[in-house]
Amino acid sequence: MSGLEQQYVQEAFASNWIAPLGPNVDAFEQAFCAVTGAKHALALSSGTAALHLALRLSGVGPGDEVLVSTLTFSASVNPILYEGGTPTFIDSEWQSWNMDAALLAETLAARAKAGRLPKAVVVVHLYGQSADLEPILAACQAYGVPLIEDAAEALGATYKGKAPGTLGKAGIFSFNGNKIITTSGGGMLVSDDEALIAHARKLATQARDAAPHYQHSEIGFNYRMSNVLAGIGRGQLAVLEERVQARRANFAFYEETLGHLPGVAFMPEAPWGRHTRWLTVLTIDPAQFGADREMVRLALEAENIEARPVWKPMHLQPIFSKYACMGGGVAEHFFQNGLCLPSGSNLTRDEQQRVVEIIREIYQKARV
Repeated sequence: MSGLEQQYVQEAFASNWIAPLGPNVDAFEQAFCAVTGAKHALALSSGTAALHLALRLSGVGPGDEVLVSTLTFSASVNPILYEGGTPTFIDSEWQSWNMDAALLAETLAARAKAGRLPKAVVVVHLYGQSADLEPILAACQAYGVPLIEDAAEALGATYKGKAPGTLGKAGIFSFNGNKIITTSGGGMLVSDDEALIAHARKLATQARDAAPHYQHSEIGFNYRMSNVLAGIGRGQLAVLEERVQARRANFAFYEETLGHLPGVAFMPEAPWGRHTRWLTVLTIDPAQFGADREMVRLALEAENIEARPVWKPMHLQPIFSKYACMGGGVAEHFFQNGLCLPSGSNLTRDEQQRVVEIIREIYQKARV
């Protein structure tokens, strides 16, 4: 917490405006637009809720195909299934670890030739870094397929001076407890399409029609953010740049102290924008380092230090294994060899030094 949150939360209590909607919600949406450059924003209960609404408003229904990044968390895929859609996974590229634009273009061309274009494309901006959006957008626009950006992990990143999440038909962000800013739980749907956000706002509030009585003409959801949590978000958003700089400083320390070790390579920063380093992620080549990713993770765990493998690709997940994947080898490489290091904004140098010393010790033992 930045310390600013209490002011806005106290305002919510003082006004007795606790339930969903309220002045903090309105102000949070406005501030979010100012920070990201989005024209319209809708504060919601989660990033998953935002993605669900974006897919529904893109017309995804039973049997419709949606192309989606395979290297991501399952929340990027689950809402496709909520609507009865069929995910097809797209592999990563090496430069940013995000969706391979060339592979996407090939897949869209093949679908067009077969006369069955997907209903939407969901690109994920991974670990605080934007995908290469220009060729991805160009491929989608060439075939009239809407692009939804899952920027849950990428608030504060840039793509050629713009915020990822604001270039497609709709973008989604997450304020879960582990994100670069948090409302404890929450999300945001953004779009330049005012009508889309207006419709999403209605659906998120149980789809109540404009009537003095309770009337419903379509299925709705209870997806709005509370006025209390939006107050936390206002306080958090004010220090977003400080959070980005703290995460980037974490990365710089790890890179300086570990980057020279044989077999250690860090997730690169692509030339098209700024990586927030929401998480510092490295890969370990066991042939050069002398130990594999899992040995390093377990050594850290033995010292009560949590590190996580890179996301297990969706096409390898038991629940999604029946769906097609275009490529897959690049994402599998990152999963097999990648490790997310402790990366919190409040991490101290002493804590980071503990991580570094354990990894160095593993390397040195492997040399004996």
